[in-house]
Amino acid sequence: MGQLTRNEVFTLAVQRYSDTVYRTAVHNCRCTADAEDVVQDVFEKLLHYNSIFESEEHLKAWLLRVAINRCRDLTRAAHQKDTELDENLPAPDVLEEDGSVLDAIRTLPENYRNAIYLHYYEGYTAAEIGRMMAVPTNTVLSWLRRARAQLHTMLKEEIEDEVV
Repeated sequence: MGQLTRNEVFTLAVQRYSDTVYRTAVHNCRCTADAEDVVQDVFEKLLHYNSIFESEEHLKAWLLRVAINRCRDLTRAAHQKDTELDENLPAPDVLEEDGSVLDAIRTLPENYRNAIYLHYYEGYTAAEIGRMMAVPTNTVLSWLRRARAQLHTMLKEEIEDEVV
């Protein structure tokens, strides 16, 4: 990727990874409008990024890491705000829960949720996720194991509730 200009890297990133960044943002945000803002912020940050990416995989990992961090920032900011709602405004486009596995994943703690998403939905190995999230591989493996256990419990309870 060293031979590509910044504009070419940007174009490549938008063409190949905008959907992936959006899915990651939707997975980490409760509101599609916030997810769209995250995507815009990620690609704006890419425009101003001055380092060279070693490979396309490095670029993709960087984009996803920035998206996850930006979602985390939005979540923190939302918890710190104390604003009054204008009842005349329409409700935001909130992701509805339909009892799916994805809904169960959304209830997991952030580290578990991101590890599950990156591993099962984006195809990263535990080692790659560890590098991306700056944690040891064994930590990622623990997160995956604990997340699967929690999902198993949640989904088992949901199935039992439906049967009764």
